[in-house]
Amino acid sequence: MSKTVVEIPEGIVDVNEKKVLSFGEQLVGIEFNPSNDAGVAKVKELYAEIANILKDAYQEGPGNPVKSLLFDHAVGELVSAQMAVVKVITFK
Repeated sequence: MSKTVVEIPEGIVDVNEKKVLSFGEQLVGIEFNPSNDAGVAKVKELYAEIANILKDAYQEGPGNPVKSLLFDHAVGELVSAQMAVVKVITFK
């Protein structure tokens, strides 16, 4: 019985190894850090964690219009704060 070796098409390994980002990681753009600044990476990591906690709290229990409005507002403020902190860190 002979074994056949099948080559893996170019790029398929990269696709299979791509990490699925959490809500918070997507929200703050965790993978975007062109300067590779450690401070920026840490800030984005922390804000992503806060966003995930926020989303989990939002999804608990019954929803209502006020809770939805507060969630939307909190997400917007979180993004604004994260971007302002990154701006200060990277300001030259």
